Amino acid sequence: MVGSVLVHEDKIIGEGWHHKAGEPHAEVNAIRSVENEFLLKKATIYVSLEPCSHYGKTPPCSDLIITSGIKKVIIGTVDPFAKVQGKGIKKLLDAGCEVRVGVLEEECKKLNKRFFTYHEKKRPFIILKWAQTEDGFIAPETRSERKPVWITNSNSNQLVHKWRSEEQAILVGTTTAIADNPKLNTRLWDGPDPVRIILDRNFKIPQDSSIFDGSLKTIIICGGKPVNNSVPNDPVPKLVYAEIDFEKNIADQICKVLYQHEIQSVIIEGGTRTLQTFIDAGLWDEARVFTGKVQFRSGLKAPDFNGLLVEEKTATQDILKIYKND
Repeated sequence: MVGSVLVHEDKIIGEGWHHKAGEPHAEVNAIRSVENEFLLKKATIYVSLEPCSHYGKTPPCSDLIITSGIKKVIIGTVDPFAKVQGKGIKKLLDAGCEVRVGVLEEECKKLNKRFFTYHEKKRPFIILKWAQTEDGFIAPETRSERKPVWITNSNSNQLVHKWRSEEQAILVGTTTAIADNPKLNTRLWDGPDPVRIILDRNFKIPQDSSIFDGSLKTIIICGGKPVNNSVPNDPVPKLVYAEIDFEKNIADQICKVLYQHEIQSVIIEGGTRTLQTFIDAGLWDEARVFTGKVQFRSGLKAPDFNGLLVEEKTATQDILKIYKND
């Protein structure tokens, strides 16, 4: 997520942003948008992330800046990606450009917090999400039917599906997968579906569950090799098994699996045990907690955690609090 503007004599003469992986970068779109290309040699280009210096899916943006004759470059933050990471800045300096780095740096890093977390910490940006009752329960003690027990209202549910469309993956534990039989898609919002990550240590999830419908890429994190009676009779497209040692640091191993699959962000949706596993390991970045206008009086307690409250708002009577791991 990168933006760029070109300025000449205090007036914006071009602007662009990166629309999609594999398509032209922000600097390219900004330079192409300038009507009078002769102004480029007197213009300043501002870009929120260091211009790339290597050939990937697109040519190097630093080369385009140089060949366009732009002599002044203002950069929000250095790119943490190893193939760039200062190399674009060096190329610009070597070409005689005046370069300033670190303008609105924290804002630029926040814009790409998933990207930075992935490259700097070698794991996805982790968002915890749950709904709890006014008396602090996440689920009742027993469920008479195999379906979700709704704590929040329909508007909050739709917001969660919007969040799913904005992140790369969604993760739930075995108990949630069995009790709720979730599809884990974005059926309540117009947007891309996330990759489904399911914890199933001993292959307990029934083979007729929605997660085995073959509609989405699904990674089953298990404690051993699948055996004949542990996988669907017919091969399921997009189904991947990843083995970890459940006797060791589970959250850390899951992060490594997701990093290997190039997943930059994940929502942990439950249940309590799964959420608490990541909390206890300190492996989370943001928590989004709904409190609904219901009480259970008993049941499964909501996760126990400490975080810095950064936002609180009302979503049609539901209270939404957003925390960051400080």
